[in-house]
Amino acid sequence: MNKVNDITIVKYFALLVIFGLLAACSTKPASSQEQFMDNLREICGKSFAGKLVSSDDVDHDMAKLPMVMQVAACSDAEIRIPFHVGDNRSRTWVITKTGDGLRLKHQHNHKDGHEDKVSQYGGDTIVDGTASRQEFPVDQFSKDLFMTEGLDVSITNVWAVEITKDIYAYELRRKNRFFRVEFDLSKPVAAPHDPW
Repeated sequence: MNKVNDITIVKYFALLVIFGLLAACSTKPASSQEQFMDNLREICGKSFAGKLVSSDDVDHDMAKLPMVMQVAACSDAEIRIPFHVGDNRSRTWVITKTGDGLRLKHQHNHKDGHEDKVSQYGGDTIVDGTASRQEFPVDQFSKDLFMTEGLDVSITNVWAVEITKDIYAYELRRKNRFFRVEFDLSKPVAAPHDPW
């Protein structure tokens, strides 16, 4: 009787070990987009000063203003990053997980908190990207919004967000347009205000 119980216990533990090994082997490594979101979450709750590093003439006045980004709210599905330029606190970058990848949206609010009519534009990733860089080509909602609001030049926009150990960068590209700001992640700064 004891011998039978001993054999049963050994078989039971052998099965547990086999199932454990199978589970370990079937665990998928984190995708580059999951790693990207994890990298952003590592700086959640912090703010960083930045500067314009591109040189388009249209951004000349903006280049003189102080810039701060604040990784204000992070969940498994969404990260909200207010972007302040001088006294203008109207902009928030919103990065969310979708069923197919990642989405970047731009939320623009007025001083009283209500949303601007040109808001929620952006795009979805169409390739995996890397743990440090994701690109977001303009989506159809944004193209329609831009056409309605007379911003036709923006219908070919491609935005990008980068995060490395040293910098966070936001970028906009289209024909005859390049905008890029970089933030120094080695020196957190005080948050300029409560985010929207």
